[in-house]
Amino acid sequence: MYRYKILIVDDDKLLQNSLMTILSGKYDVIVAGTGEEAVELLKKTSVDLVLLDIRLPGIDGIETLRAILKRDEEYLIIMMTAYEDISTVVTSMKMGAHDYLVKPLDVDELELIIERALDTLKLKKEVEELRRQCRAEFDIVNVIGESKGMKEALDQTGKIARSHDTTVLIEGETGTGKEVIARAIHYQSTRIGKPFITINCGAISKDLLESELFGYEKGTFTGGLHEGKKGKIELAHGGSLFLDEISELIPSAQVKLLRFLENKEFYPVGGTEEKKIDVRVIAATNKSLEKAIASGTFREDLYYRLNIVRIFLPPLRERREDIIPLVLFYMDKFNRQCRKNFRSLSKSAEKKLMDHYWAGNVRELKNTIERVVIMEDDTEIKTQHLSFLTDARTVTSPPNISDITIPPSGLNLEDLNKQLIIQALKQSDGNKTEAARILGMSRPTMIYRINKFGIET
Repeated sequence: MYRYKILIVDDDKLLQNSLMTILSGKYDVIVAGTGEEAVELLKKTSVDLVLLDIRLPGIDGIETLRAILKRDEEYLIIMMTAYEDISTVVTSMKMGAHDYLVKPLDVDELELIIERALDTLKLKKEVEELRRQCRAEFDIVNVIGESKGMKEALDQTGKIARSHDTTVLIEGETGTGKEVIARAIHYQSTRIGKPFITINCGAISKDLLESELFGYEKGTFTGGLHEGKKGKIELAHGGSLFLDEISELIPSAQVKLLRFLENKEFYPVGGTEEKKIDVRVIAATNKSLEKAIASGTFREDLYYRLNIVRIFLPPLRERREDIIPLVLFYMDKFNRQCRKNFRSLSKSAEKKLMDHYWAGNVRELKNTIERVVIMEDDTEIKTQHLSFLTDARTVTSPPNISDITIPPSGLNLEDLNKQLIIQALKQSDGNKTEAARILGMSRPTMIYRINKFGIET
């Protein structure tokens, strides 16, 4: 069993011996007679708690406190003082001391304050371990992404995580991993340890969506909770709110969300008192919000407020280099869960997986490998294990550029560029980011050329 280590800093030999007698039964105790000696000891050994007298020869307790906290501000320090030094104790508490004891020391109070301080330390270590595990689980290096598109998305994710409250819009088809990216942003940010709250705007009745998001006051609804209910925004205070399928948000909720994003304040449904909440909003959509704006179902001002930073997750069929690494990742994961021993996949099974359309993207691939591992007893995934993959659509390889020849009559390169951009915009339903990706150019370049050629979008 772990024994906490306590450092006593006091020049009174009698008090040193008394504290050693009282504490050594439960803790490992070391002693320093001066502040200078204490600082040197802490350079050589780690301790869990410091009992520090304010009146010391040489540098006093306040200066010793400052020197210790400068070395590591996480030290738990309990000041010991006489009655006449209470004002100095206030100063030490403001500097970062955890608690204080007044001399002559009361043994029961001494033990109680030490136990409380060490309970705080234990809780802090448990939280740090939980944070470490969360960071490890949701570290972006654990997200499979060998393709250019995914590497760009993961690079953006890492940069966004370093900010505290930047609003993010994640675009991608169903199953591409939008929530995984949202969680990676949260758990790699300073908001780790605070709530990560999700709400699927398309899975809740439109009549209830606004109250689910913003909560309601008591007496607002017949049959509602008597004391009212907190909304998802309030539950996420200090953390992150993930709004999936943001395109399904009803107009009245869009207005309130826009106002909240602008000043971090909102009124619960039926409420008259404004609430102020600190939360990062991460929105996701599998539809074109630009198209929704054009059709009048989504507010343009809300779109621009959400779209501070945009991450696009390409569909799996357009990042085929990620398919086999994902297969091997999930094969290993479900091997451990199901106590199976799959180690490889046959060439024909590999081709079938590479050619499959993957309409459900990574989620469909994950479910496919889980089914195979559960249902089959083998060491290799074979074609017959994948007979249930019956989607007639297959991924086709892009044309070889070297096969394209210039006609004898020549061509107008500007017209060709214009026609390619028009085709890419049609293929992407007007989504400029997706069109730019199809043509291998940046979004600003795409917008520049759209304006240059006068293309109507």
